[in-house]
Amino acid sequence: MISKFKTILTGTLFLTACGSDEIPIPKPPTFLNIELPAHSYKKYNESCPYEFDISTLYQVRDVYEGKTLTCHKDILFGKLNGTLHFSDIIMEKPLKDYINYAIDKVDEHKIKATDIQDRQIIRPKDKVYGTLFELKGDVASPFQFYLTDSVSRFISGVVYMNARPNYDSIKPSLDYIKKDLDRMLNTFKWK
Repeated sequence: MISKFKTILTGTLFLTACGSDEIPIPKPPTFLNIELPAHSYKKYNESCPYEFDISTLYQVRDVYEGKTLTCHKDILFGKLNGTLHFSDIIMEKPLKDYINYAIDKVDEHKIKATDIQDRQIIRPKDKVYGTLFELKGDVASPFQFYLTDSVSRFISGVVYMNARPNYDSIKPSLDYIKKDLDRMLNTFKWK
């Protein structure tokens, strides 16, 4: 019985080894190659109490609460397939409550994030203070930030990509968006 099994196994190995000389090589996964133009900006200066530079690729959509127009905005990234939810808040509580809430929102992504980097924004001349958080890995929100005048105004921003969070495949888009966010935050001013 064992010798019969050895004969069948040897025959099967011999027949499978006598195939083509071509060794199949698996193809690596490919990702979208998006052609992005050079960065160019315009001033966003509407009826809200702030202004900043925004990429000419992006579109600002008004946000309403009921039928009332607010200074909350959705900034659509066009072919980059994402949105920045931009919230303007008049502070009614101590500043620490708003900052802690923003940090708690970042902490919700610690499960998926491979790294969280933060950069402080401190521009006393313009009364602009805040933090930009960059979340790396397969997270739902790769960028979050807050800005404040430290007295009465608080801005919260959260970026969402309209794609499954596969960090490697959307990294070129994220790098592009990060440059635009840096420009936005560095030119942000209160009116």
